[in-house]
Amino acid sequence: MRPVDTEDKIRIIELSRSNEPIPKLKYEYTTSQHYQLQMSREKDSWLIKLTLKPFPKPLKKQFESELFQDHVEEPQVFAAVLKREQIGWIELGYQKWNNRMRIWEFLVKKEHRGKGVGTLLLNHAAKVAKERGARMLILETQSCNAHAIKFYLSHRFQLVGFDSAAYSNDDVEKGEFRLELGLEI
Repeated sequence: MRPVDTEDKIRIIELSRSNEPIPKLKYEYTTSQHYQLQMSREKDSWLIKLTLKPFPKPLKKQFESELFQDHVEEPQVFAAVLKREQIGWIELGYQKWNNRMRIWEFLVKKEHRGKGVGTLLLNHAAKVAKERGARMLILETQSCNAHAIKFYLSHRFQLVGFDSAAYSNDDVEKGEFRLELGLEI
């Protein structure tokens, strides 16, 4: 890890597996909305509709993840640092087979959200993807993470696909299925 000065500026640094300690990422959000999926099949076509709908009551989501997991191809991890404290992380992995850079992990500490840290990390990821020659920056989010979806859409990401059974056989009924969003580079 490169040394960080004590200014109030946020710096982006690259982490390596040898950095100690590599933080565990603790994701937590509350949502009151989700994208409802409606699919119907006709003889020679599919009709797919995603509509933002309210949940009957707010849903609190919590889970943990780690950086540098074995399934990530060519991992690159960057941290946003403020006054020597890591306040956000983004992990990228280059997918050679389809020339895309995937965002595997992306988290900003709760107390630093809404202050531009996520934008700095996302812009840095786009720069890394462009330098690598990737054709697209891609990520996964849950259809119930309405705040994150709004953030990604505001940064020019577009829906490129979905998986209605990625997490369970009841994903659609639960209002939480996998959305794939992408940004052309």
